[in-house]
Amino acid sequence: MEIRIEGLCKHYVSEGKTVKALDHVDLTIPANEIFTLLGPSGCGKTTLLRCIVGLETPDDGEISIGGEVMWSRAKGIAIPPEKRGLGMVFQTYAIWPHMSVFDNIAYPLQIKGERREVIREKVARTLRFVQLEGVEKRSATKLSGGQQQRVALARALVAEPKVILFDEPLSNLDAKLREETRKELRSFMSKLNITAVYVTHDRVEALALSDTIAVMRAGHIVEKGSPQKIYFNADHRFVADFIGRANQIEAIVQGNEHGLTIVQTGMGLIHCQARDLAVGSKATLCIRPEFIRVTSKDRDEGQNIIQGKIEALEFVGEVYEADIRIGQERLLARIDPDVDMAQGEEVSISLNPAHCLLLSA
Repeated sequence: MEIRIEGLCKHYVSEGKTVKALDHVDLTIPANEIFTLLGPSGCGKTTLLRCIVGLETPDDGEISIGGEVMWSRAKGIAIPPEKRGLGMVFQTYAIWPHMSVFDNIAYPLQIKGERREVIREKVARTLRFVQLEGVEKRSATKLSGGQQQRVALARALVAEPKVILFDEPLSNLDAKLREETRKELRSFMSKLNITAVYVTHDRVEALALSDTIAVMRAGHIVEKGSPQKIYFNADHRFVADFIGRANQIEAIVQGNEHGLTIVQTGMGLIHCQARDLAVGSKATLCIRPEFIRVTSKDRDEGQNIIQGKIEALEFVGEVYEADIRIGQERLLARIDPDVDMAQGEEVSISLNPAHCLLLSA
């Protein structure tokens, strides 16, 4: 179901100061998508999630789910959480330690007063879906972190909610298990005809899981788009920097030629993907480290081929990370581990205009 948020505000008072956790947020979350709220700590993403589910009361605005108003200050509507038809997976899983896996999953159905045979059938079906058959009699807290996460998911799914919400559910797992569980979660969700709203500050999670990402900052939605749009073609400097490591270089627009925008930088003239920016205006040139091609210095001159020197070289496993001095600028680049290069070496840098993104300064 589609979720529509209009003019949502939520303020807190801390040490005599008013903090705007949500500042007139307008947002439409499409039906049957995995929609991620991404942003740094304190940006308002969890507050927004808790307002949707009904665990926080906004100060103003309106929340609708599937065309039905769940909360509205102007209309005097406040549907309680248990009547919104939503499921939620918390960061801490919130598993009952004194209950078995079966009882943890069955709890939402028991609260609704479902018949025993219906509960057994629905719990069994959900256990099969999350691949936890055979552990229903075990204590839920005796399971591994990944299995506990699946118990929490099963409990959220068993009541067949309209929408399921996730509040950083993988943050307590170690790196390897987080990666494995993320893949499982994406697989599970892709099989369901359901809307999922996922909160995280982890850009890799957001890129891997999402159909759409909304990046938040200081109580506002800064930008919304597909993972590819957000990563490769962001409209805002903050978004480009937050979604991944990026070189950001001051630039002055010189003009347009052959469908490209040309800018002057501390590295010289750079041809970039076209942007509607006035000649003479200031801009920020954004280049991801993985799109910088580094070769030996004997490469010919040409469009976006410039000379530099490796000032630092660090092996980080799958690649070398190199700091390269080019004129007045210093670029971070990623170099394949089988390339024979050394610190202090003079090199040629090639920048594909398609990956030279210009942002308004």
